[in-house]
Amino acid sequence: MPHRDDLASQPALSALQLGSGPRRIVLISASVGAGHDGAATGLADRLTAHGFVVDRHDFLDLLPARAGRLLCSGYHRLLTWAPESYQRLYKATDQASRPGALWRALFRSAEHRTLAVLPPDTCAVISTYPGAGQVLGALRRRGLLRVPAFTYLTDFSVHAMWVAPGVDAHLAVHPVPAAQAHAQGAAGVTVAGPVTDPCFTPATAEQRPAARTRFGLPAPAPLALLVAGSWGVGPVRQAAVEIQKTGVAVPVVVCGRNQALAEQLRRDGIEHAFGWVDDMPGLMHACDVLVQNAGGLTSLEALAAGLPVASYRCIPGHGQTNAQALEEAGLAAWIREPARLGPVLTELLHGPRGQAQRAAGIALHESAPGPVPAITGRTGHGLTPTAPSPAVRHTGRRRLALTATIAAATVSLAVGAPLAYAYAEAPTRFIAVTHYLHGDRR
Repeated sequence: MPHRDDLASQPALSALQLGSGPRRIVLISASVGAGHDGAATGLADRLTAHGFVVDRHDFLDLLPARAGRLLCSGYHRLLTWAPESYQRLYKATDQASRPGALWRALFRSAEHRTLAVLPPDTCAVISTYPGAGQVLGALRRRGLLRVPAFTYLTDFSVHAMWVAPGVDAHLAVHPVPAAQAHAQGAAGVTVAGPVTDPCFTPATAEQRPAARTRFGLPAPAPLALLVAGSWGVGPVRQAAVEIQKTGVAVPVVVCGRNQALAEQLRRDGIEHAFGWVDDMPGLMHACDVLVQNAGGLTSLEALAAGLPVASYRCIPGHGQTNAQALEEAGLAAWIREPARLGPVLTELLHGPRGQAQRAAGIALHESAPGPVPAITGRTGHGLTPTAPSPAVRHTGRRRLALTATIAAATVSLAVGAPLAYAYAEAPTRFIAVTHYLHGDRR
């Protein structure tokens, strides 16, 4: 499904208009799950189509001493082994006015490598990961990064870490996350729309039966596609069995890279359990409704494919806040009680609620202007090329101190996060989108 900035017939808002030849944009994502990288891929495709040269980097690789990989591993362990601790940690960091000292030290340690990967002809840098946005904002505030910095908000809800002072513009997929970002003081908030792969389109009458045959799925039954991100985390087994027991739809489960989960589901009697699926557009063509627990990129892909979306047994933190934001936007039903699972699935499959969600999801992808106009509007002539600054070159002693700090931060996340139970809870902040749309931007 095309975005406005993808249409070949429109005048190209290309980098060629900004100077004499292609201009380079650097994307910084993070291989934490698949959503951040997926958004970076969508941005790269659109920018390349408009004449930009695009470089991509993984933020985890910009942290020294393998701290990024340890951080990712700790996050995975929290979601898998101590989800309630992650919920407390998520709330504690969301209520803070700025990242804590350990987080600031961690981000500061990535500044030198970040500047070092920016070629002299860089005209903008875009982050699709909160930590990278924090680094770019700090570099902009101190004058070490002399080209515009953007953050593309991949989540439908906006945690405080996404908002980085110094970043020139925060790009959102919908007015609901745009309103949340604005309420937290984000600069240059713009509704740019999703950047899903254009292969995600509603199935035609011919595509649906062909896809079911290809994946070995039953032809006549309604199919509920249950997804749990690339890691396959959360109470997936419980959700799959509960969908099956409703008798409303047959569960089709995608477990991502969690092959052990797929094997366990088959032992549980869930016949259609897959590991990693390369052809997700095809699998969505085969199915009738999406049930998800994190509210990430797969939800947006399902909306583009014309599937109604339900959030159920969501993972803590962003899984629950994304579910609430998607419900506020009218794009997904949040099923909070098991007793409501069957009735809501019935409404989404056969009732006006499902029809309304399908229309809203398709409209979201068709009506948004796309990110390219927002980016080109801030990348013009006369921008000084970026170069690493001697001010951030560390001595050996400082490197050692930073590495020790990073290790402490990683341990605090991966091992000590259960102590977050000691912190007071902060209410989840959901700002009415009408305040943003009506110009209440005090």
